Amino acid sequence: MPVPPSSAAQPAQLWPPQNGVTVDVETLRGLAERMLVTRVLDTEAVRWQRQGILPAFPPAIGQEAAQVGSAMALDRARDMAFITYRDHGVVVGLDSDLTDYMGSHLALWNGGFADPNKVRHSPLQAVVGATALHAMGWAYAQKLDGTGGAAIAYFGDGASSQGDVHEAMNFAAVSKSPVVFFVQNNGWSLSTPLDLQVAGGSVAARASGYSMPSMRIDGDDVGEVYAATQIALEHAREHGPVVIEAFTYRRGPHATSDDPSRYRSLEEERALGPDPIDVARQLVADEAWWAEAEQRAEQAVDAVRVQMQSPRTIDGNDMFDYVFQEKTPQLVKQQEQWREETDLD
Repeated sequence: MPVPPSSAAQPAQLWPPQNGVTVDVETLRGLAERMLVTRVLDTEAVRWQRQGILPAFPPAIGQEAAQVGSAMALDRARDMAFITYRDHGVVVGLDSDLTDYMGSHLALWNGGFADPNKVRHSPLQAVVGATALHAMGWAYAQKLDGTGGAAIAYFGDGASSQGDVHEAMNFAAVSKSPVVFFVQNNGWSLSTPLDLQVAGGSVAARASGYSMPSMRIDGDDVGEVYAATQIALEHAREHGPVVIEAFTYRRGPHATSDDPSRYRSLEEERALGPDPIDVARQLVADEAWWAEAEQRAEQAVDAVRVQMQSPRTIDGNDMFDYVFQEKTPQLVKQQEQWREETDLD
């Protein structure tokens, strides 16, 4: 039987732009300040975990530019970010309440306390690769409703090996849904290096198999990330999905329970490129402003710690009331047992 001719269109070339990349000073300052807040939050959260305030924490040190730069490119009136457990820079970039967000890492409440429709990001997702499916579904709904909104799905190079990501990319391409698949290629899938995780070393290269355009960008340059994500979102709204692969490096452990020295050498650590914070500092090129921004970042995170010491009161009935539209008999029984054990009327 003869092979039918391919109907796949040649993916558009979106990056680099012909007119180069320019980001105004005020935007750069906004990006840089949020990167500083993210770095301070990361550093302090690891200390909070060691002090017993947090049960665990996954640092994102080294990925601030990729997260903040892409998040600030979103249109907060209509777009939505779908985040993983390591995307606190996205939360900061969207100016979401950090105390609300940290409710997830405190293990007080699944997803924190924020209203996704207001903060424009989903609750954090710990299922590897699932953000791609969630973002694709949301984006498809926007296309059907004609809202003009686009989704951005965050995941790592390791998560790109999951079947969920393939399914999401394939359906998004077929349906031309407005979604940007944002891959933070940080060099490591927990303790597995990139060359043992991704064939060919690039997730963006897979995009052509779905007839999607792709971008490979410097994930440590916040200006480049911001500009590239804006272009990708504009394309997604008009034409369909885009893959961005932001090359960066996970400078800390996979989580506070991880010891990266068991699989990563000091030589590799010393061979790292410039810290994205240092890159942002050079882009801003204003030492007086930078010093003030560092102080504001410290103060913002100090306020989060104080607020975390007085956590919100949780209504435990929510665990049962928002699972199904109509409770199953088993769920009713579980709720009754829970109320008896907690001495609630």
